[in-house]
Amino acid sequence: MEAAAPDRERDGSPTPLPDSLTHDMDRDELSRLIREANDAGMSYQQMATKAVDPETGEQVSKAYLQKLATNVITVAPSADRLKAIAVALGRPVSVIQRAAAIQFLDYQATELSGYDDDVRVIVAHLAGMPPAEKRKWRAMMEAADRAERDLS
Repeated sequence: MEAAAPDRERDGSPTPLPDSLTHDMDRDELSRLIREANDAGMSYQQMATKAVDPETGEQVSKAYLQKLATNVITVAPSADRLKAIAVALGRPVSVIQRAAAIQFLDYQATELSGYDDDVRVIVAHLAGMPPAEKRKWRAMMEAADRAERDLS
């Protein structure tokens, strides 16, 4: 008789995670962005080659990106490193900064200044959803964004 995989029950369903681990996983925003780029086909070496802050020349190594992706890094990257990571991932610096703030500082945005009423209503609606539902909506919005970029 075969043993169940460590992340699976005997019936093949995922093993439930303890609440403390789930909370930590929900707070790995920056690491998740790096893993997603890797899952989409960009190697850590390709990321590292691109990961240079255009202003300071700060470069992020392949090893650092791998450690960040696997949550080994426990201290927030410097502002220059965040800019370099943004270049590597092709994402706005603000997205990378926000992801780092969530992951390392337990930051939660509470203000929506500068946005119109439509954005505020959408965000307020999403804020009231359970985490699984929010993840579903996020995945749909990111997929739509990727599809639009691919068509450009």
